Amino acid sequence: MGIFRGLDADSYDRQYSDTYLAKRILNYFSQYKKQLITIALAMVVLSLVSSLRPILVSMGVNDLDSGIDVANWVIIALIIVAVTEYISNWVRRQLLVKVVSNVVARLRKDAFNAAVERDLAFYDTHKSGKIVSRITSDTQEFGDVIIFTSDVFSQLISVILLIIVLLNQSVLLTIILLLSMPLIMGAAMAFRSIARKVTRQGSRAMAMVNDKIQETVSGISVAKNFRKEAMIYDEFTEVNNRSFRINMMRGFVLSAVFPVLNVLSGIAIAVVTYLGATLVLGGTLAVGTWYLFVQGIDRFLFPFINLAAFWSQFQQGLSAIERVFALIDAENTIIQNDDQPANNIQGRIQFKNVTFEYVENQPVLKNFSLDIAPGESIAFVGHTGAGKSTIAKLIARFYEFQYGEILIDGQDIRSFNLQSYRSRLGIVPQQPFLFSGTIIDNIRYSKPDAADEEIEAIAHSIGKGEWLETLPDGLYSDVGERGARLSMGQRQLVSLMRVILQKPAIFILDEATASIDPFTEMQIQEALDLILSQSTSILIAHRLSTVRSADRIIVLKNGEIIEEGNHDSLLQQGGHYAELYNTYFRHQSLSYIENAKELFSRKAVGD
Repeated sequence: MGIFRGLDADSYDRQYSDTYLAKRILNYFSQYKKQLITIALAMVVLSLVSSLRPILVSMGVNDLDSGIDVANWVIIALIIVAVTEYISNWVRRQLLVKVVSNVVARLRKDAFNAAVERDLAFYDTHKSGKIVSRITSDTQEFGDVIIFTSDVFSQLISVILLIIVLLNQSVLLTIILLLSMPLIMGAAMAFRSIARKVTRQGSRAMAMVNDKIQETVSGISVAKNFRKEAMIYDEFTEVNNRSFRINMMRGFVLSAVFPVLNVLSGIAIAVVTYLGATLVLGGTLAVGTWYLFVQGIDRFLFPFINLAAFWSQFQQGLSAIERVFALIDAENTIIQNDDQPANNIQGRIQFKNVTFEYVENQPVLKNFSLDIAPGESIAFVGHTGAGKSTIAKLIARFYEFQYGEILIDGQDIRSFNLQSYRSRLGIVPQQPFLFSGTIIDNIRYSKPDAADEEIEAIAHSIGKGEWLETLPDGLYSDVGERGARLSMGQRQLVSLMRVILQKPAIFILDEATASIDPFTEMQIQEALDLILSQSTSILIAHRLSTVRSADRIIVLKNGEIIEEGNHDSLLQQGGHYAELYNTYFRHQSLSYIENAKELFSRKAVGD
């Protein structure tokens, strides 16, 4: 495989026929019929006037003996032709660029919408940088090829007109000229398959470069923490050099088209020139007509050479649009069998013999059953891999379960309109994500029409707003990229306030494992208590305070419920929860901290 190793198609890539792609592309252009008609008329005018130039010169050569007036008229006609050619080409290019830009913009919107609509399982197996490359680079490459295509078709119209004129002048020379076409077109077709392959691989290589850049920029703080700048530079250099080599190969294939075709066209020009000169010397062909063929053969063959080169570049455009359409056509694993609104759900959640697996034949949950009452708060605890986050993700419909039932208020979770259902969910992930902007803008994200006064009231209801005093501009402080200017605890507070503003029926919290100061933890717990009082809550708990605040604690191991109850009853059982408590939670308890302080004081006195 060589340099193509690792550039395999993504699992959602598809092979479309050229006919299907052409029909689908035409559908994008169909709403610009008036502009396309104007472009077509401008192309016809451009082709006509372009064909007239050698004809006018030929007429002038044949009529040189008629006097100076003929030459003057030919010069005037050539000036008119040049002006008309410029105007028609300007109109064509202006309108074409506008139409193609609109089509590319629409393609990007469709591709971006498709990327947004893909479920989380899609992003588990496909790198975001490659998806970005399809939305940006591939759509632009397609637009560039379309503009080049219009140039070729304009030249082909000129060829058709020129053939008609040449047939009227000399059938023999025209037939000789046409006989060279199979060689040229055959050479073009020979490049077709290899051009399609290298252009497709070139696009994939560029996607790898984009992905590496995005991954590096996103993780630059980690790289700097571990002083790995040189390593990530070397990794990028390797990917970039690989893309360079593949694109050099693509460039070689595409650039080889013109030399080969120029050799073939040179042979055709030599034959027509020689035979034409023989006919002129024999008195059977006028000098002007011979000149027309000498000039016309270049104009005749150049579009075909362009067409051959265009065919290779057209494969490049088809490869690009094929990748874009593959993203648009990718199917989600989430399956909704109805479109019922979820506006009035109360929040009862039932798992009935649910089996779920990320990887085939490796179940994370197997015949899992659980009943959660409306308004109840459930804390899931267990070692990593026990299935805590999986349960939350299934409730949020981020993944599709394979067997069993999940019911919301007694109704199949698959029967709800997905957007309506998720609007009734409030989710805070383990790593809260904030968008660039102010704190108030990030809180408003869950309810865009919320007034500033409503958000301010919520913010000041938590700890009387004391958490805002540490921020330079309060609610209007800039959070930075991904919330980098805030502490982890502050990011969690902002994420929780989004949920409070939203007032969801079901609340899902995947609590962060990072330690925070006691003051912020108290604020977070206050915000949590407010949400727990008005929602059915699913808590993936890492803090003792969160576990204790839950109505029921579910202890998971290997996707199964092994214990359940409240904090005190589970500790008394002395089972798996007690083991987890002593390992993860005990050091967070007040008694443990006080005992540790006392022990430290005794040691200090003894010393």
